[in-house]
Amino acid sequence: MHVVRMGVLGCASIAFRRVLPAMQEADGIELKAVASRDPAKARRFAAHFGCAAADGYDELLERPDIDAVYVPLPTGLHAHWVSRALAAGKHVLSEKPLTWDQTTALDLVDQARKAGLWLMENYMFLHHGQHATVRGLVTDGRIGAPRVFSASFGIPPLNEADVRYDSGLGGGALLDVGVYPIRAASYFLGPELDVIGSVLRLHPTRGVDVAGHILLAAPSGVTAELSFGFEHSYRSWYGIWGDHGRLTLDRAFTPPPARQPVIRIVSQDHAEELTLPADHQFRNIVEYFARSVLDGADYDAQAEAITHQAELVDRVRSHAVRVTA
Repeated sequence: MHVVRMGVLGCASIAFRRVLPAMQEADGIELKAVASRDPAKARRFAAHFGCAAADGYDELLERPDIDAVYVPLPTGLHAHWVSRALAAGKHVLSEKPLTWDQTTALDLVDQARKAGLWLMENYMFLHHGQHATVRGLVTDGRIGAPRVFSASFGIPPLNEADVRYDSGLGGGALLDVGVYPIRAASYFLGPELDVIGSVLRLHPTRGVDVAGHILLAAPSGVTAELSFGFEHSYRSWYGIWGDHGRLTLDRAFTPPPARQPVIRIVSQDHAEELTLPADHQFRNIVEYFARSVLDGADYDAQAEAITHQAELVDRVRSHAVRVTA
């Protein structure tokens, strides 16, 4: 196999705007078919991207010309269709989060491992070069010893009909935008983070959280303070505060492919800005997924990342003080 033949379960906005165009540009990927609950929508997607329209999710999973599937369905539907795809012998790239609880995440990771298949969460921001540069600067001591990691991801209120307000489909700000700062904290501070406390602000009628704040701590005593929500002016940002200086990065989670990131470093008597090359995190992650499948890459690190992230999200919920908006 020299290319991964991809099918798509669901015609979500992010698939149309970001991921499927990236697949068309990527090496090692061939987009073969899309499926939707709405056959007309599947046909529109197929015509736009030059692939086939399957007659429903089951038919797509039965196709012998599909090696892997991308799942951009609502979070509450991920577990069912990811499991079905793995049972059909397909590798899976799932939109984040993989599930809304750790137990189910463990089951899916175990199913993938036993089947010899690659299962991956689409935390695309980790595949932008800016974060490796930041980590290198911290390792090189540019801000001294890290003391605090801070991150925020917030967006303006959504349309009232948006699926992210539907508690039955895994809605809520924690699972949609809150998981990004949590994953970033693990990336910079390591896998031994503990949840010290959290606050979740609930919508008065919809039964979902619309905002929150989290405090984490590493065994070293370094802390992470994370904020997120659906009722904010847009912000996608993180900063690392050290004993000799601090570093900040805007558009940390959602940089457009043409954007040149700017890292700002400030110390007691000096400030500088480092402008980095533009990078395409959507193309990068689908190419990484394809290489992992084609090369038979070791799955242990990916499995650990999925389960650790799910554990942190569960613990954020269990520690949460809940306040109704």
